[in-house]
Amino acid sequence: MIKTSNLTKKFNDTVALDRMNLEIKKGEIFGFLGPNGAGKTTAVRIFTGLLKPTGGQVTIGGYDIEKQPLMAKKITGLVPDTPFIYQKLTGREFLEFVGNLYEIPYDVRDERIEKYLSMFEMDGMKDILVENYSHGMKQKIVMASVLLHEPEYIFLDEPMVGLDPKSARLVKEIFLELSAKGVTIFMCTHTLEIAEKVCSRIGIIDRGRMIVEGTKEELHEKAQERTAGKIGKNLEDIFLELTGAGRDEELIKYL
Repeated sequence: MIKTSNLTKKFNDTVALDRMNLEIKKGEIFGFLGPNGAGKTTAVRIFTGLLKPTGGQVTIGGYDIEKQPLMAKKITGLVPDTPFIYQKLTGREFLEFVGNLYEIPYDVRDERIEKYLSMFEMDGMKDILVENYSHGMKQKIVMASVLLHEPEYIFLDEPMVGLDPKSARLVKEIFLELSAKGVTIFMCTHTLEIAEKVCSRIGIIDRGRMIVEGTKEELHEKAQERTAGKIGKNLEDIFLELTGAGRDEELIKYL
């Protein structure tokens, strides 16, 4: 599982994550929601070893991300909010590079590369330099590179940004298929419709603190308590209710 214990991250006097405790079971698709600046991307960067926490602990599949980073990274994959690919490589060369990093045997690597290039309809672009790709094309190549080593845990930060509707639907189907096979998916997204359709559980973070987590039904119950039964079951309404307190006053300060 993915487990955090009092996970804290500070940037000078700013608390980005405040003693976050979280357990995500194997095979879950966990939606991580929150307003801009709530701490979502910071959490993902700590989970994947890109940032060190100020305090607390993170374990991925039983491996401490600080004490056993290589073991943890071997079983994880990351799709960041802004895809980074070496611009002077072709799509195929980039996938070969990633496959070599994970020491995938050449024959297996090449077979998987062809499989994912075809799946994401990138066959015609595989020998073209990445610098000529659109944002959506880069996102698909990054997605393919993550799937290449068949990770047990996948972290996604706004994975649908830049994807056309057909590709977005394909990615949703891939997530559900991987989850059924026992792959754990941690997904940050502002697209509440995606979270509503594919996530088995949802956590909402605000100002660095996890304010609620559970199934959509459990979140609805929390929102009902706050509104005396006046709120519907739409995830957007639930999200706005649970994170909305004080937002208007904060916004007015900047107007």
